[in-house]
Amino acid sequence: MMMSSAAMDEADEICASCGISGGDDITLKNCTACKLVKYCGVECQRNHRPQHKRACKKRAAELRDELLFQQPEGTYLGDCPICFIP
Repeated sequence: MMMSSAAMDEADEICASCGISGGDDITLKNCTACKLVKYCGVECQRNHRPQHKRACKKRAAELRDELLFQQPEGTYLGDCPICFIP
């Protein structure tokens, strides 16, 4: 079953641990490693860590690989970004 984008946006604004929704007085912070879940505080992040650890490590590795293997923008002089040889 697919969720509508409005329902997905709403789900993105809920603490992954306690389920409290973010609003004017509550600022949710992303998991700094994977950016997949949000937490209302450090205590909730610590409580949710055992359930989140596996998915977090997998996504963090994917993000590192994407960054590592990104093609350069062509700001170098030749074809090879290391030695500048065409």
